[in-house]
Amino acid sequence: MKATLFTTLLLAAAVNSAFAQQQPQFTHYGFNGMYLNPAYAGIKGQGEVNLIGRYQYLNLGNTQGDANGSPRTGMVSVSLPILPLSGGVGLAVYYDQVGEQRMTNAALSYSQHITLGSGKLGIGIQGTFTRLGKGQYRANDMTDPFIPLNDNDQKFDAGAGIWYESPKFYAGISMNNLARSRYQFANKDGARISSYINENHAYLTAGYNIEASSTVIVTPMVLVKSVLPGEFSSSNKFNNSKNYSFEGGVRGTIDDKYWVGVNYRHQESFSGLLGLSFAKDNALRVGYAFDFIAFNQEARAFSSHEIMLAYRLPKPGLLIRPAIRTPRYSF
Repeated sequence: MKATLFTTLLLAAAVNSAFAQQQPQFTHYGFNGMYLNPAYAGIKGQGEVNLIGRYQYLNLGNTQGDANGSPRTGMVSVSLPILPLSGGVGLAVYYDQVGEQRMTNAALSYSQHITLGSGKLGIGIQGTFTRLGKGQYRANDMTDPFIPLNDNDQKFDAGAGIWYESPKFYAGISMNNLARSRYQFANKDGARISSYINENHAYLTAGYNIEASSTVIVTPMVLVKSVLPGEFSSSNKFNNSKNYSFEGGVRGTIDDKYWVGVNYRHQESFSGLLGLSFAKDNALRVGYAFDFIAFNQEARAFSSHEIMLAYRLPKPGLLIRPAIRTPRYSF
């Protein structure tokens, strides 16, 4: 696929304003804590495996009749508790394609858990590896030395976060790309001139479980996202409103088995979510989300689609049964 610079800029402007699709967005964020925050690792006290496939802006075209420019993302995450250490480990891997840009990211996390009230507080760190590739671009000026051509670069980075989890309430705040790694790409002459900065991203998420009845749980949820461009000495990095975005919604769950929800993403879409849990202890979950793109359809498309498949491992138990002592055998 060859993309014009106009198409690339259009995609960048279309996807969540300032985020420019540097980081994938998921409508199933209420089920996707491991992607958002390293402190989530193992906080549930049982293992979790989560797969999400997202097809954003279905059938998004461009002015040159090139191949499909719709952003597409595939992600798998794993969260496991380590009870002897009162902590947990996690892994999140995703592949994201936006036009001629392809990003593969792997994040390995560790979270230390502290009992706090009726819940647990997780303090997490993560190390990340990112490979970023650029394809072929049809430039207006073929002599422009800053046009990348079929090149890639890779960098290590880091992130950190905190997460609180209780039976009724959860909240987390995190930041990734702490080093703001700079990626270099070669042009048609082989000179590595073009550059790309992987910006710091911060996430704040929260949810509250309301027992509407003995079988129905209603969960309001929110996700606030921010990109923090510039050096940390910059005095105006917080002033640009386009560096912020948020979404919020509510989900209703029946018998821990069926759920339905709605969501609003700021200046982009309204979403509907449906899901079903099955198998023993409702360990398997399947969910679908439909995003109706309500704003700026001329630069995006009519809809986005997302499918989630998740599995909750059984809670770990004692490997050795404790001895049972009675007065009869106490001499």
